[in-house]
Amino acid sequence: MRPLFDRLRSRSAAFLHDLLMVPVAWLLAYWTRFNLQQIPPEFLGTALRMLPVVLLVCGAVYWAFGLYRGVWRFASLPDLVRITKAVATATLVALLVLFALNRLEQVPRSVPVLFLLFQLMLLSGPRLFYRWLKDHRLGLRAGTRVLIVGASGAGENLAREMLRDSGRTYNPVAFVDDLPRRQGGDIHGVPVKGDTARLPELVEELGIDLIMLAVPGASAADMQRLVALCERTGRPFRTVPQLQNLVSGQVTVNQLRPVSIEDLLGRTPVTLDWDALCHGLADRVVLVTGAGGSIGSELCRQVIAARPRRLLLVDNAEFNLYRLEREFTECHPALDFGRYLLDVGDRAGMEALFRRERPQIVFHAAAYKHVPMLEGQVRAAVRNNVLGTSVVADCAHRWQSERFVLISTDKAVNPANVMGASKRVAELLCQALAERSATRFITVRFGNVLGSAGSVVPLFQRQIEQGGPVTVTDPDIERFFMTIPEACQLIMQAAVIGQGGEIFVLDMGEPVKIRYMAEQMIRLSGHEPDRDIAIRYIGLRPGEKRYEELFYDAEDLIETGHPKIRTARRPDGDAAQTEQVLADLRQAVEHCDQAAMVAGLRRLVPQWSVDPTIDRNPAPEECHAAIPEY
Repeated sequence: MRPLFDRLRSRSAAFLHDLLMVPVAWLLAYWTRFNLQQIPPEFLGTALRMLPVVLLVCGAVYWAFGLYRGVWRFASLPDLVRITKAVATATLVALLVLFALNRLEQVPRSVPVLFLLFQLMLLSGPRLFYRWLKDHRLGLRAGTRVLIVGASGAGENLAREMLRDSGRTYNPVAFVDDLPRRQGGDIHGVPVKGDTARLPELVEELGIDLIMLAVPGASAADMQRLVALCERTGRPFRTVPQLQNLVSGQVTVNQLRPVSIEDLLGRTPVTLDWDALCHGLADRVVLVTGAGGSIGSELCRQVIAARPRRLLLVDNAEFNLYRLEREFTECHPALDFGRYLLDVGDRAGMEALFRRERPQIVFHAAAYKHVPMLEGQVRAAVRNNVLGTSVVADCAHRWQSERFVLISTDKAVNPANVMGASKRVAELLCQALAERSATRFITVRFGNVLGSAGSVVPLFQRQIEQGGPVTVTDPDIERFFMTIPEACQLIMQAAVIGQGGEIFVLDMGEPVKIRYMAEQMIRLSGHEPDRDIAIRYIGLRPGEKRYEELFYDAEDLIETGHPKIRTARRPDGDAAQTEQVLADLRQAVEHCDQAAMVAGLRRLVPQWSVDPTIDRNPAPEECHAAIPEY
């Protein structure tokens, strides 16, 4: 009841103010017409006699135009437009009524124009002054003193929201921006003090408590430079989401978050050919294996945007499948999808699935990927990564799927581990099938993805939370990185442009030293490397290389229609040999013959530098499949 009363009281006060401004504007119009001298008595008498009519007309029109729905505290350009329309209409209607009453006798021709202008000034001026007064608080209130980096739209949104806050939690003191044309100006009364190089100096000079990075479109190099400047100040800093993650395009204080390693390693947002994607995926039955994993689940989310007719989720991890089912049921209630708790190596189960659903597009993301673990479990790697891929690919061929997309890895290039060798064999068997199948078999090869299950980023986060040490295998080790959404978007793009038999290599940018990642993550947590949290080097793990590669020397890289996707072409392999080795690997897996598995992998991947310790046969009780990590 109380809020309603306050709202009515506020509207009544605003309406009363506007009614009082009408006679002021009316008499000011006459006074101005006579050069600010005494108004002749006959004109003044006419003006006063007509004033009640003018007052009644203006009041009715003001109310009809809804001038009292808005709140003075937030008066803005739409309010000014509404006032202009109301004033123009009120003036016109008043003139028509007066003309009908007395033919506008003793109403000078300039008076209506002056009356309109004075109404605009007297109605809009107090509203804008009141908002300015509330926004700036005459400098009497001061919250956390904020320096905003970036004087573009994102920075302006932040400053405006902070100034509107009646509690003044944050007080914007200044901007910095690298565009010379913005420097020296001000936004909402907040000055742009200079470029970002002055940031440490201005923080001390202005007594800044918090730095806000309002540069959602900044490149990784720019973010690294800005973060380095912020770290020099010793003050906390926050950033707005990256441009591709902003849904509304409007930045608010609530969206501010700590700078993440993704911000420092992030890349230019992917530009997709959505017309081609929708043409290739819309109204199709799409199957994703390993759907509950990091890549598989994000791939499903991206595929949904292309409006498939039906989406099939396959995973052998019950909880992962359940979690994905709940997400899609809640977030996409209209989505037609099926979920199958199924191992990709289960030929009978996969055949039954393909027979029933007839998927047209297959994304094969199911794989074991943990390098050191697979070094000691060759059978698990061969059974899942090689024979599992063979089962799904054979089903796609037999049931005439349109496309089969194998998601591969940079570790398949000159592999130094079982995982890489098994993924390289998977590439070869897909290429062999492409030569004799109507299904288009496509391989997409890329490096590490930030934040995926088992990746280095979650590991470092846990170690930092525990106070360290952060363990890095080697000071010089480096890897290619991209974000999970970017990888999935490029996988989809490669799927629709592939003609069959290609190995698409995603542009991973420059490799990143793992040591640099560890140092930056420690700094972003508010600590100093090797002072607050130690970095300990533990040596390369079994199967690890210092440097990864994305393609073989024998492969010719060919540009595609997409700037971030290239095709790796090499001389055709021996399809007959691939088929024979696959048959031998099936026998070796069946008999737990690890030496035969290693020999089979080496026949197809002679570049594999085998760890001699894995070339022994395990005892029968050691011969088992490992729990998958997607």
